Amino acid sequence: MPTESTDSNLPLPRPASDFGQTVKVEDAPHGQVIRSLGQLARGLSALFWGLPIALVVCVQSAKGDWFRPLGVLSPLLATGLLFYALNLLGSFQKQERIWINSLERVKIIALVNIGASPFLYWWSRIPSNPFFTTILDGMLVTGLLFLLLLNPMLLRLTAMLPDETLRMETRLFTSLNRTILTFVLVILVAYLAMIRIAPGSPERLISWLLMTLPLPHQAQMIFYFIDRAGLWLVLFPILFPIAMTMALIWKIKEVILASVFGTEQH
Repeated sequence: MPTESTDSNLPLPRPASDFGQTVKVEDAPHGQVIRSLGQLARGLSALFWGLPIALVVCVQSAKGDWFRPLGVLSPLLATGLLFYALNLLGSFQKQERIWINSLERVKIIALVNIGASPFLYWWSRIPSNPFFTTILDGMLVTGLLFLLLLNPMLLRLTAMLPDETLRMETRLFTSLNRTILTFVLVILVAYLAMIRIAPGSPERLISWLLMTLPLPHQAQMIFYFIDRAGLWLVLFPILFPIAMTMALIWKIKEVILASVFGTEQH
């Protein structure tokens, strides 16, 4: 545990309009700073583990049998873990308006996901119910929005930390993640709109292409795979942004632990 000194090496931001500016802690009580940083590190750990847990639990609640005996409890707990992690992050630098606003946007989407999560189980029991299907489609969109808003939130967080290399890496990878997620979100919304306006239209379009166009055998196999994969083919590209987001979260947590508490967690 570091001792208090006038030459503190814990640069943290004061309210300022310059994005990325860091200043030294002078006015805040040292114990309060350490507690807020500890909450931040715990929140990042919960967020790191919560992302893959929520993905697996939500998919299995809708399509599998692993968590079926738990009913709606498993998706509620999984999505609730993400909201709990975000609440822990909110204890850090509460006076920074830009950071808090970015965090609050992610928390709103996390609350929406908690409210919609029981429908994953109910849809698995009655997949023909149109209302359950609509809620499930909406949760696919809000899940992508959660990831899309989470990346700029991490960028705002690293702007308040003293590690310039970390800020550069976060800026690069969050930009890449947001590009991929925006593309996937547009494709997903277009796909969901198409099947709502004209049910079966994607399958009919692919079938028509296979029957009318003189495509080589390899191209026909690709179209056949697209026809069979359906929505899962659209969702598969989000695995890369999830992995990159988890890597950034872990790196941010390691920087905090190493520079503030003088330890590294493996």
